[in-house]
Amino acid sequence: GGPVGLVLAVVVAGGAAFLGYWKSDAVALRISRAKPASVEEYARYHNLVEGLCIASGLPKPRLYVVDDPAPNAFATGRNPKNAAIAVTTGLLDKMNRIELEGVLAHELSHIKNYDILVSTLAVTMVGVVAVLADVGIRAMWWGMGRNSHRDFDNDHGGGGFAPLAIVGVVLLALSPLIAQLMQMAIGRRRETLADVSGIEMTRYPPGLISALEKLRDDSTVVHSTSHATSHLWIEEPAAQTP
Repeated sequence: GGPVGLVLAVVVAGGAAFLGYWKSDAVALRISRAKPASVEEYARYHNLVEGLCIASGLPKPRLYVVDDPAPNAFATGRNPKNAAIAVTTGLLDKMNRIELEGVLAHELSHIKNYDILVSTLAVTMVGVVAVLADVGIRAMWWGMGRNSHRDFDNDHGGGGFAPLAIVGVVLLALSPLIAQLMQMAIGRRRETLADVSGIEMTRYPPGLISALEKLRDDSTVVHSTSHATSHLWIEEPAAQTP
């Protein structure tokens, strides 16, 4: 489509990315089959979050429950004013009050530290790599596979697309590795910072430590999840091979 097609593609991609970011919390909650947690039925859940929010100066996020026996939790939202926390029924059943407070403090720390925004930017950066790879491959196709433009290319210097095509091939080959490395690096940093910030909220390290040990030892698989949201959960929701 030439320049017009390129501009149109950029506009559509930008609009889709913005819409995805704006509604990311709703999408994550819908995929996870999370339902609003009523104050009457989940009073302990609400009380713990309210206390932590008062202590940390955060607005209270929307609270959700996922009907699943596996103990797990995640936070989502683009900023503290538009955030939500979802916990599984398994977490509420298997954690005592101190342990549950530690997990909730961990998730509130993700909100306070804008980790969701960081994750969104990481996804965007990986997407840019994929787009550059696609542009390079298309440039190689246009420059090498279209006989009708060879005379034009020769008259205007020729081979203009060759460097871009080479970059596209390299990015195409390395993009899965780049994406994996970025997710691993950001994931480790994100979880470590949330642990530290969560302990600062509760002032009781043994609570979060005990909760993390329980999550580590539990092998139950979260059924209400997908690869798109797996990075949000405090514990890997899929089955892990030892």
